[in-house]
Amino acid sequence: MIPQDSTQYKIWGVDQAVYGPVELATLISWVHDDRVTGDTWLFDLSKESWHKASALPELKAVLKPVSTELDTTLRTSGVSGQVKPGMLRRVKVLAELQDEQLERFASFMVLEPIRQWTELVRHGMAGDTMYLILEGEFRVRLMIGGKETILAQLLAGDCFGEIALFDDGPRSADVVANKDCTVLKISKQSLTRLINDAPDVAAPFLLSMGKTLASRIRADNKKIKDAVALARGGGY
Repeated sequence: MIPQDSTQYKIWGVDQAVYGPVELATLISWVHDDRVTGDTWLFDLSKESWHKASALPELKAVLKPVSTELDTTLRTSGVSGQVKPGMLRRVKVLAELQDEQLERFASFMVLEPIRQWTELVRHGMAGDTMYLILEGEFRVRLMIGGKETILAQLLAGDCFGEIALFDDGPRSADVVANKDCTVLKISKQSLTRLINDAPDVAAPFLLSMGKTLASRIRADNKKIKDAVALARGGGY
């Protein structure tokens, strides 16, 4: 039975956008659809404060424990049926796909648990796989002069390694697990099968990937511009 409550909540999505306000009944239905997890940030309008979903007493009865949400011992050639569309939709590049498309997309993915401190991607090595983060946290780094330089932190909903799907060049940085993680991975070979067997799924996925890459290029260009401006003493 769904609890009755007039309190409304706003939800911080994996795409860094705020959704809502919604009432508790809607929030609970989103939990059942895996659109809201224990790590999702919620804004309680009655208390005017942010809390993780797992901290709200009214959600504890319906939230799944993280340890049972994904079977992290599972290694398959396709995860359709094991991973719900709502879980896939947490990944930003998949957020616009419909449930039926996500179910078919899952059949081309491999689910893999990653132990803490694992160097999943190594700078300079060849690679042909892209990774989508379902749970956990990674850091992107370069080792310069024997010292670690952190380039970025990646969280659930992020992806990395996508360039390897489009060219045969070496990896541009290391990616290391900061904690135990769960990822979905898709290889270049699987992407080719996706394009051939399910072009209606491949097209929106590739379009989303293009937008993501364009956004990263713009961000990198801004960093370069700011660095040049700083080096020139503020001149352009």
